[in-house]
Amino acid sequence: MTNCPFLPSHPGSVLWKESHKKFKSYLSQSYAHGGQKFSLHYGTGSLTGIAAKDTVQISNITIEGQDFGESIFEPGVTFAEAHFDGVLGLAYPSLSVINTVPVFDNMIKQELVEKPMFSFFLNRGNDFEDGGELILGGIDYSLFQGSIHWVNVTRQHYWQIHMDNVKIQGQIVACDSGCEAIVDSGTSLIVGPVLEIKSLQEHIGATPLSSGEFFVDCKRLSSLPSITFTIGGKDFTLTAEQYIIKETIGKHDLCISGFQSLNNLDFGSSNTSLWILGDVFMSAFYSIFDRGLDRVGFAQAAHKTKTLSMKKKVNH
Repeated sequence: MTNCPFLPSHPGSVLWKESHKKFKSYLSQSYAHGGQKFSLHYGTGSLTGIAAKDTVQISNITIEGQDFGESIFEPGVTFAEAHFDGVLGLAYPSLSVINTVPVFDNMIKQELVEKPMFSFFLNRGNDFEDGGELILGGIDYSLFQGSIHWVNVTRQHYWQIHMDNVKIQGQIVACDSGCEAIVDSGTSLIVGPVLEIKSLQEHIGATPLSSGEFFVDCKRLSSLPSITFTIGGKDFTLTAEQYIIKETIGKHDLCISGFQSLNNLDFGSSNTSLWILGDVFMSAFYSIFDRGLDRVGFAQAAHKTKTLSMKKKVNH
């Protein structure tokens, strides 16, 4: 997660496809030009733009005077090929590159949400009609099973927590002395230190591709081991069906490992022992981000089907 929302600007943004919706400041009576230039770097992309301010509407929530970035230039194909129009930052204010107040902080400040927390239910699959839910201001108890396991935030920047270890069949294979992990909906895979991710790939028999990804033989999926992440003394286990991503190219299925080395991403951190628990992890576990008590909660996601998709729901 970042903490600064951005939208591609019209007519300035040059690389977003015509199918992307672009922000047209000249149509807004509440728009205010900030003038300050900024640059943002994400795991697989970057952008430059200018700061601005306007009224933001998310479902039935209206945030007045919200700072955001108008994206002018996005090198590469990351955003051009994206299935989204912009980015909504939900990290801590300290992550800001232009001293903005994040969207959710303004929701709390303007008393627009019942509780100072938000939560994610993420599906897996390519059907964008029902991909999950973002609940602003609370928890949807129908979307998970069992109890919530809470862990404290260790650094108020990203949503960073402490992880005890990573195990395969009861044997510790990574993070053996404990490590720090970021819970991040903006990262697709599970990311970790180079040597530890290499070890995980070897354990599941994954072969590298030229793109930096790793693949496994789809016929071996049922024989691959489960991988367990121990967080705050509790085990969170991913089956092969959960950590392997299936893609169809033509008539052929390709099974991609859900793990990636930290050096393949620019995450703005010099901590080479850091882990990132991205969508591969969050799609298995309902994730709650509590700004009131600075903690993160996980519970077993209650998926109703195996093939999952993309819906947005906002409550407050």
